[in-house]
Formats: sequence, structure tokens, C-alpha cells
Amino acid sequence: MSNPEDSPVPPPPPPGTPPGRGSKNDRPGLGVLPFVLLGVLILGFLFNGMPDWNGMSGKEKPVSEFFAGIESGELGPHNIFKARFGRGMLKYQDRDDAKTDWMGIWSVPPAATKEPAGKVEVAAKDASKTAKTGTEVKPAVNLPQHYYVPLVSLNEDMPVLTKLLREHKVQYTTEKPDSDLAVIMMLWIPPLLLLVVVFFLFRRMSGAGAAMSFSRSRGKVFAQEDLGITFDDVAGIDEAKEELREIVGFLRSPGKYQALGGRIPRGVLLVGPPGTGKTLLAKAVAGEAGVPFFSLSGSDFVELYVGVGAARVRDMFVQAGTKSPSIIFIDELDALGKVRGSGAPGGHDERDQTLNALLVEMDGFSSDQSVIVMGATNRPETLDPALLRPGRFDRHVLVDRPDVVGREAILKVHMKKIKMAEEVDIRHLAKQTAGFVGADLANLVNEAALLAARKDKSVVGMLDFEEGVERVVVGLEKSTRIIPPEEKLRVAYHECGHALVGCSLPHTDPVVKISIIPRGLSALGYTRHCPDEDRHLITQTELQNKICVYFGGIVAEELIYHETSTGASDDLKRATDIARRMVTEFGMSSKLGRINYSPQSRSSFLGTTSSTGNEFWHSEETIREIDLEVKRLIDEANTTVREILTQRRAVLEQMTRELVDVEIMDGSHLKRILDEHVTTPHIKPGTHAKLARETESDQTSGNANRKPMEGA
Repeated sequence: MSNPEDSPVPPPPPPGTPPGRGSKNDRPGLGVLPFVLLGVLILGFLFNGMPDWNGMSGKEKPVSEFFAGIESGELGPHNIFKARFGRGMLKYQDRDDAKTDWMGIWSVPPAATKEPAGKVEVAAKDASKTAKTGTEVKPAVNLPQHYYVPLVSLNEDMPVLTKLLREHKVQYTTEKPDSDLAVIMMLWIPPLLLLVVVFFLFRRMSGAGAAMSFSRSRGKVFAQEDLGITFDDVAGIDEAKEELREIVGFLRSPGKYQALGGRIPRGVLLVGPPGTGKTLLAKAVAGEAGVPFFSLSGSDFVELYVGVGAARVRDMFVQAGTKSPSIIFIDELDALGKVRGSGAPGGHDERDQTLNALLVEMDGFSSDQSVIVMGATNRPETLDPALLRPGRFDRHVLVDRPDVVGREAILKVHMKKIKMAEEVDIRHLAKQTAGFVGADLANLVNEAALLAARKDKSVVGMLDFEEGVERVVVGLEKSTRIIPPEEKLRVAYHECGHALVGCSLPHTDPVVKISIIPRGLSALGYTRHCPDEDRHLITQTELQNKICVYFGGIVAEELIYHETSTGASDDLKRATDIARRMVTEFGMSSKLGRINYSPQSRSSFLGTTSSTGNEFWHSEETIREIDLEVKRLIDEANTTVREILTQRRAVLEQMTRELVDVEIMDGSHLKRILDEHVTTPHIKPGTHAKLARETESDQTSGNANRKPMEGA
């Protein structure tokens, strides 16, 4: 790439500026022009289209009264001055302006005005008072009085009136009529100015993001230097990075691939759970590719009016085509690309038309091969098959939850921004955060830094990170909440029941902490299990033991208090869900067989279920059998847990006493209590492990008692 300092090309517009539009500072000053034209239009109406208020500011005198005054001699040259005809009226004044000084004060001698002597003496006294005191005393002022005579019919009244004025030697003038050009300008200029103002207003309102921009795309353009994110800032998803490195390499040097007959992929779909880094990976592609990058969301195309979304799709590809080669990134693609024809007929016309426009632009007769479309979604099962076929989204890149190595790499990336103590064991934190995604790990590091700053520490220590894990998993600690002693003791029995059952059964996650301090929205206590390694498959025995662990709390309450409380509602919900899925989805029921009875589809990445719309897949007998099998699994787990807690009640009592004293019990404390009460290796009665040992012993004894075959 060439150095931008050596090129006379002006710098690119800021991010988010539509093509063809610079920043506000680079544009000519058209923003004030509509308002200037509007002001000129208003002034034109005021001065040309309004009546002559100057002529009508005097006193009105009817035509009949004016005729009578002229004929009687009451009106004449002695009191009619500056008479002039204009605009349908006769205007005059009763005194001459020459008899007033420059301030408008009457300056004629008293004799000429025939004023009484008393008034003259008063004026003289006022003048002498002004000279003595320095305070101005205004004399009496008689200004001219203006009159106007409206002429109803100019053709009839004006000739008669002019003849009458000439006979009585009254001088008058006639105003010059407006020229044809002035009339034309007065008639045409205001409408033209109004059209210009409306044009500029609509042009401003139709800009990107404005109120009238229905069909304009809302995509934001980013340059390489605007993002500052590269593949070095993305960790834990090495396979996805390698897939996208090839896209970046093709954009940088397409000849390397075209020499062998290869073509650039038309689309890349990033799928994965929320928070795994799909958008971050797209930003890294934009930072590495060095080509214009258009970013927008799938919801930007969805509008109320039919056809608006399709117009925005076309405009988006037109903008990208003018800057090709380029990349269009559509986040949350499922808002735009859902399966067509679902739902009520005619209820999705706008969305279907928008999707059709996207399909045509990606792979149609007029599609631009130099524009790559990247999409991100966590619901790929809802996308239209036509959108996922080769030629449109050629590659599907899985951005999955990171394993322990990936979590360690992600933690190292985020820990570069904080001051960390040397004692922090990143590998240990990565093992404790099984199931965390990149967003969770970033939140963990931030919470640890905030906790250390709150305690006025200079560095972030290991205890801060462990507390950050608790805050992310369970929630904020509520140490100030007051709990009655009896309720606190019940919570301790409940949590110790979970922990004791989990430690007594095989194939369960180790218990790392027990707490009776309230956290989060409604948790009065919690028992935290942490797996030793990442697991991808779960066996039937492990699922059954999970149900038993969930029942450990409620059975412990029932064993001690002979009744249960409302604190076990969430445990019952989770245990029942596992049992039902074992029967309906996993085929783990010997009575119902290996059949999927679930009428619901479960999202691969969100974990939510959605109904298929058919509630009559199974007969009433099958539904009843499913309920009976679920109940059987629950009853068996309940019986197993009761046996364990009854046999180890002494351990339960000691665990509860010590937990009430310390409120938080870690894994080493729990192990010490269990070691004090170990007598023999404990295996849960009825488990597959015990059955397997009994089977092995039976086979051994059977082989020992079996007689050798003849001829052997």
C-alpha cells in the first residue's frame, strides 16, 4: 500500500459518512441558505403583498363627506396639502410639513397660527424655565393630521374628484403605477422562492439517518485506521481466525488465488453462542483487510412500510460497489434472513421482500463479485436455506466456546490492560471458568480490577480474580442483608445437602465452595461445582447423579425439619428438565425405547426451546408413559439421596455447624471434614458402578465354577 503522506489525495471522511458526502465542515454552507431564502420570501410578502399601511394610518374620511366639504368651502387649499391619488384612495394632510422643524415641533410664530396670547405666554415661560433649570420643557406641538378618502370605483369617483379639486385650486399628484416587470416579479418570485426552500428542506431531511431517508442504507463505513483491531487482539478461536485469514489474503493479493482458478467466497457466516467474539472477529477482518468495511445490523433493514427494506439492501450494495473491493458485515442476520413463509399468510411481506433483495444482490444476474458479505448469528436454525447455500454464504465458521487453552489465551489478552500481581495463576483461573465465553472473561478481568481499586490496592491479586468469578457466576454479594438465625440454619442444611450428595456420588463435578451469604437476585446460598476438565458428552449415569445432586438440598431439609420450603423450587425445575430430556430427547428410558419424543426444537447455541406448532404428535397413552418415566427417574433419585443423607447424617450435621460459623467453606475445608468421617469407600447403592462390580464378581465366580469342556 502507498504512503498516504506522499499522495495528494485528501483524507477519507470520518466513519459513518455515506459515500459522496463529506463531513459537515467539508460541505458548502447550504445549511443556512434555506432559512435566508425563507426570510427573503417573508420580506417580499410584507413589502409587496401587504396593503399600504402608511396610507391607511391616518383618519378615514368618506367620499360623500369630502365632496360636501369641498363644495361648502370647509376644505380647500388652506387645509389640503400633499394630496395624491394612489392604490384606490386619495391621501392628504391638513398642514404643510414645511411649517415643522427637523424635530417635528411646530415652529410658526403665534400670530401666524392665530394662537391665544395665553398660550404664547405659557410657551415663553416654559422656555425661560428650561434656560434656568436646564430641564427641557416641551412646548405644545400641532403636527399635521393625515386623512385618506377610499375610492370605491376609480373609473367613476376619480374623474369627478379631480375636476372638483381643480375648480377649487387644490393641488394634487398621482402616484406612478407599478411597472409590468414589478407586477410579474411580485407574482412569480414568492412561489419560486417557496419551491426552492421546500427543495432544500427535503434534501436535508433525506440525508443518511434523517427523517425522510426511508430508502437510504444505514451502514457505517470504517477504514483500517478507524478500528485499530487486528487478529492479534483475538484469542481462543484459532480455527475461526485461520478461516478468515484466507479471506483477508484474497482481498490483499487476489492474483495468488486466481492464478489457480480460485474465486473469492461470496459470503462468510459466523455462528456461535452469544459473547464468543463474532463481532470482534469481524472487526479484526476489517482491520487486517485494508478495504472499506460497511457495518450494520439486520434490524436496520426491517421497517413498517413494504419495500423500504429491499430499497435499503440495494442501496447498501450500490455504496459497497462504488468502493469495491469491500466487505459488508450484517450483525444479527437472523432478524433479516428468517425462513420465508412461516407464520400467517401475508404477515411477513416486508421481511420476505427484503430477504429476496439480499438473495438477488448476493448471487443474481447483476451481483457484484468484488463485494464480500459477512454475517453473524446465534440462531442459524432459523435462517432461510436459500441464504445458506453455496454461492451466497459459502463458508460457515463456527465460533464456539473456548476450551481451557483458549480461555487462558483470552485471559492473557485482557490482563495486558491491568496491573496484575505475580501470584496470579492464569491456568488455575482458566480451569475455574469452564463454560465461560470471551465476553464473560473480559467481564471477569474488569470486575477483578474494580474490586482491587475499591480496596485501594496497587495491583490486582488472585483473591480479586476469584471474587470476580463469583460475581460473574452467582452475582453481587449482599453481605448487609439480615437473615433470621433459623432461616440461615435451614439454608446451611440445604447447601450442605447438595455438597454432601455431590461428594458421595461418582462422576460428579468437585465442590469448590459452599456459601450461605446471599448473592444475586434471589439466591440465599449456593454450592459451586467446578469440573476438572472440559466435557463434551454426558453419560446416563452422570445425568442421574446430577438429578441426585439437585435433590440433595430439599431432601436434607425434609430429613431435618420433616418438611420442605420454597427455596428448592429452582432445584426441582432443573431436575425435572433433565429427567424429561433423558426420556424424550436422549432415549435413556428402557420402557419407551430409543425414540425422540420431544415436540420442541432446541437452539444449538442459545439453549432455548421453540414449539413446532404441532401439539398432537403423541397419543394420550404415550404422553402418560412419558410422565410416568419422568416420575420414576425423580423417585429413584429421591430414594438414593435419602439413603445417602441418612447414612451420613453425622457428616451433614458437622458440615452445617461449621458452615454457619464461617459462612463460606472452600473445597479444602470440606475435604478435611469428609476425611474425618471416612470409614470405607462409599459407593451409592443401586448405581451403575456397584452393579458393574457385582456383575464382575458374578462372572468371576461363574467362571471358577464352570467345568472345562471335553476335548479342550
